[in-house]
Amino acid sequence: MKTKTLILFLALAGLIMTSCSKSDPIDTKATDSADDVALSESLYDDAFASLEIATVFAEVGKKSASTLDSCPLITINSPGEDFFPRNIVIDYGTGCTGLFDVERSGKILITLSGPRGTTGSERILTFDNYYVNGAKVEGTFTIENLGPNPDQNAVFAVSLAGGKITFPDSKVITREFTRQREYIAGYGTWNPWDDECLITGMSAGTTLDGKTYTLTITSPLQWSATCRFLKGGTIGFDVEGIEPFVLNYGEGECDALATLSRGDETKEITLRYWHPKYHDK
Repeated sequence: MKTKTLILFLALAGLIMTSCSKSDPIDTKATDSADDVALSESLYDDAFASLEIATVFAEVGKKSASTLDSCPLITINSPGEDFFPRNIVIDYGTGCTGLFDVERSGKILITLSGPRGTTGSERILTFDNYYVNGAKVEGTFTIENLGPNPDQNAVFAVSLAGGKITFPDSKVITREFTRQREYIAGYGTWNPWDDECLITGMSAGTTLDGKTYTLTITSPLQWSATCRFLKGGTIGFDVEGIEPFVLNYGEGECDALATLSRGDETKEITLRYWHPKYHDK
């Protein structure tokens, strides 16, 4: 009798341990959170790309320019007698479809304290009634040149304060981060399209449903100026009320796919410049 009882106890214990060790499947809550964060990642990376393009025009001394087509108009001026600081206005007007087939409106405002390549120089980016595919984007970027790292790659500290994306029904995604961008290609040329970066750091905010989140880049994000979305790297998600999971952008392919994983569970998602809850595209 004791032997049978012991066998039954061990079987139950094994079943309990197996149940406890098995991760929850990637459910709608995780997917929704990933969609929120991936969208905000895309929109703020897009603004950073605009900053880099405008910086090139500002440093070569142009007073106005357009990129790719007439969307947008970039206006540049120096408020004093010296060349720096420089003020830049990237004006999309009442709306136009431009880079990566994205509809933008409003303005991006940038101030350059000095040349992009000078250690200690800063660039400040803000938004003025700026919309991307119908969502209002807000916040303040601060970008500081930290100088070269031991590999002689230029490194920039990038922070976002007060980040907020507001949708037509007034729901919002909030976002703040502190990061570093290491240039592994293209830095020092006058061509903004050959830039490639590795991004590290953390971010935090709230999802569309008001849940708080903290994100940690667990392997450097791979950013390329010519790619519509991030093309590599992983982010660890810690979202209120949801078991932690990982967002994987891939291994360097320039596509619109990413993978969510938790334990043995995986699920593929599509990256976008619009939120699936507000578009039928």
